[in-house]
This record gives sequence, C-alpha cells and structure tokens, in this order.
Amino acid sequence: MKVTAIIDENVIKDAMKYSKASTITETLKVALNEYIRIQKLKDLNELVKKNPIDFEYTAEEIRNLNRQ
Repeated sequence: MKVTAIIDENVIKDAMKYSKASTITETLKVALNEYIRIQKLKDLNELVKKNPIDFEYTAEEIRNLNRQ
C-alpha cells in the first residue's frame, strides 16, 4: 500500500538511527511492527491480569517430576 504522510524530519532521522534501517520505508515498517508488538504484549498482560494462571505444582515439585 502506498501512503503519503507528513512526518517531522527529526523523528524520521531518530527512527532510522534506532532501527538501523537504510530507507524511510524500512524504518516505518520496523517502527510500526514494533509498535504493534508492544500493543499485543500490553493486551496479553491485561488478559493475564484479569485471568491469572494457576499452577498446579510448585517449582520444587516440577523439578522433582523432571528428575524422575
């Protein structure tokens, strides 16, 4: 998809520096994918907060089971 956007030059320069991308297109792809990844992690974190995982065994019990 082709998109035209007006983005501050300093923002682009910083994004290129941190993404180590050689083109603006590559930089934007890296930035958007990273943003999406972070948002998905936040969503997952909220889900785990609402429905915490209950473990049936303690760490010691699991180690003992693994040793058998």
